[in-house]
Amino acid sequence: MEFINNSWFQPPTFLLIGIPGLEAVQIWISNPLCVMYAIALLGNFTILFVIKTISNLHEPQYIFLSMLAATDVGLSLSTLPTVLNVFLLNHREIEFCSCLAQMFFIHTFSSIESAILLAMAFDRFVAIRNPLQYTVVLTPPRIIRMGLAAIVRGVVLMAPLPILLKRLSFCKDIILSHCYCYHPDVMKLACGPVRVNIIYGLFLVLCSFGVDSMFIVISYILILKTVLGIASRDSQLKALNTCVSHIFTVCIFYVPLIVLALIHRFGTFTSPLLHVTMANLFLFLTPVLNPLVYSLKTKQIRSAVQKIFKNRRNWLK
Repeated sequence: MEFINNSWFQPPTFLLIGIPGLEAVQIWISNPLCVMYAIALLGNFTILFVIKTISNLHEPQYIFLSMLAATDVGLSLSTLPTVLNVFLLNHREIEFCSCLAQMFFIHTFSSIESAILLAMAFDRFVAIRNPLQYTVVLTPPRIIRMGLAAIVRGVVLMAPLPILLKRLSFCKDIILSHCYCYHPDVMKLACGPVRVNIIYGLFLVLCSFGVDSMFIVISYILILKTVLGIASRDSQLKALNTCVSHIFTVCIFYVPLIVLALIHRFGTFTSPLLHVTMANLFLFLTPVLNPLVYSLKTKQIRSAVQKIFKNRRNWLK
């Protein structure tokens, strides 16, 4: 390509990467990826449909769950075009502006999901700490405002990312480390000073994921303190059992995110295979596992899904 001959340029395209060393079998890897996307989209749309349809589920806990499912749908749709292009069609090019747009949506939906996980932790805290005031504290207008605040925060914080990258020139390789566009990955290819990008990236991590994770931990410390104050052991286990699904969701969201951030910080000491694996886990685990976990663990969701499919089967007969 002609633009590679220049030492400074803004590339018309980037090249995405699949799994290093497994390029010959990527077409086969696309099959389980398609299955995972199908599970993620079908599972999260099912949760949205069930919560909207069943009036008994119009409670704060399930409204937050529907917000989480909608965010997972957005996150899946943000990555689906490039991931399937790379693995299924072996089409690795992505236009520069399309890359920046995808990066914005991935980071925005990730920030929104983090905020919703914090709201769900607060929901569990109120339900266990002061159950009699649960519906008084978490009223529908307040829940809507919390959801809107998560969206506004995500959009406002992440909007400068593509703008800051747009002003940079690129003189290095144009090959990205993932099958999607990720801010630290794109930034590494830039020439000249990226100090502003680094500082703002750190600011984003601290103001979104850092703050959210800290308050989630505080919420569960207070929840644990409340649970230990309950006299009955059965009541303690019942209270903790209501938090299991959320704790699992928090772990599968934050653990890959933290590992991926460390890999980008100390990338020279890790293998490319680990790099790509953690990047894919970060985006695939949460949308795929969340609907499965809540469908299996939450009796109300499970019963509602079974009821809907049973009625559907009887209608078809």
